[in-house]
Amino acid sequence: MSIKAIRTGIVLRPDPTRVLFRPFDLGSTTRTLKIVARVGGMTDEEAEQKLDEVIREFGGRHYKLERFLLNRFEQIKSHLLTDEPLTEDRKLLLGAYFTMEYSLESAALFNPSMIWHPDQTNVPPGFKRFILSLRATGEGHVSSISFRMGYIDEVGKIVLRQPSRYVTAPENVPNHLFNRMLFERKLYELRLENSIQEKMMAGLGDEFSLAELEAQIKRVLAQFRYNAEYETISSGLLALAKSNYEIHFEDDQSLDERCIFPNSPNETNGIEDARFVQFTDDDGQITYYATYTAYNGKVTFPQLLETKDFTHFNVSTLNGAEVSNKGMALFPRKINGKYAMISRQDGENIYLMYSDDLYFWQTKELLLKPTYNWEYVQLGNCGSPIETEAGWLVLSHGVGPMRKYAIGAFLLDINDPSKVIGRTTEPILSPDENEREGYVPNVVYSCGGLINKGELIIPYAMADYASSFATVNVAELLAELMGKSVPVSQESALS
Repeated sequence: MSIKAIRTGIVLRPDPTRVLFRPFDLGSTTRTLKIVARVGGMTDEEAEQKLDEVIREFGGRHYKLERFLLNRFEQIKSHLLTDEPLTEDRKLLLGAYFTMEYSLESAALFNPSMIWHPDQTNVPPGFKRFILSLRATGEGHVSSISFRMGYIDEVGKIVLRQPSRYVTAPENVPNHLFNRMLFERKLYELRLENSIQEKMMAGLGDEFSLAELEAQIKRVLAQFRYNAEYETISSGLLALAKSNYEIHFEDDQSLDERCIFPNSPNETNGIEDARFVQFTDDDGQITYYATYTAYNGKVTFPQLLETKDFTHFNVSTLNGAEVSNKGMALFPRKINGKYAMISRQDGENIYLMYSDDLYFWQTKELLLKPTYNWEYVQLGNCGSPIETEAGWLVLSHGVGPMRKYAIGAFLLDINDPSKVIGRTTEPILSPDENEREGYVPNVVYSCGGLINKGELIIPYAMADYASSFATVNVAELLAELMGKSVPVSQESALS
């Protein structure tokens, strides 16, 4: 017998009307100066009319647009030709000329990850609220993290909330401080720790800001101008600093109005495939982590996102000898006192990793190889392991002939996840005729599901374009994984 997932028929398609504002960078100082000069040549009446037009046309499409336009003015005001003070209207207009709209999910909305909402207040009896994170892809194939909210009712029906049309990227926390010891350990892992680096960090305290680091590097470079080695080390230091940052959203913004947009040098071409997990520490404290892939157009970088409230986020690089490739997924708690991760360093097999430090991963052990014909090309996880009384239930993906992606599952020992109890010999979900066509044909893929009242809910992407949900009876799935002929008790799965 082979267990198959049941499709819900829900389809979540990309919505091109969900736009946010982004800096419009022309990449040319000469062109910037020309635009500033042209706007400066407008009469007050012309400037007022044009600003009125901008606010009338775009003001209702965005959250706090005028504040963003003033921030953009501050970023380009060094190109002004004189110190003559400008009116606020003129500043707003200049900011508008260097701002653009970006439709963050115009191309695709896929690879979903599902977790329980941290706020379950005012939820009717039998209902449960959830958060769905998705990979949103827009112009230039740049990916970001978008959010939706919904609930599961007392009979297991999934209901998605209609999102607001507003969507906004977060602001960087300006006074974010780096822990020097942790920063230097990351430099060591990147092979950037040497006498030049020591000079560039001389005088910095146990905690320091990006501005302090930049000022110190500037002082050192002034002494060793045009030295290629010094330039290389300084670039590496700044890239590491800018890839470890803190962001926050306004408290009054709904979660589905929030978008985590690429922010660091490693993310210039996108933030991909966030696998969210509710992590419970040994002291009972809950943190929401997401492992994701940062992409700069050439190289992928595994990174870590962490939050307590989905308003404030810390972004960190993952370091260590075994941090590579894609698809790392964190277990929801420590195993025998260590952090644990499912990974795929070689693009083919599934590995198990342990670490004493969440940000450094030095070892791995082989867990699963492609074994069945639907997974001969490669194996990978489809999200973080889910704890059940029978063991760790892990959704997997396999790639077979014609690069067809399908979803399966395997079960690991609860105390020793290196022991594989069982795995599905056939997919539990494969693309059907309605799911094959899209940006990448013949793909179903998930970044993490949930168990609710004995049902495994699998949010999944269809052809890297849109998203849907499917369900599997947990007792029946566990029975198959454990090689039992009759379903185990419904109580064997934790919900």
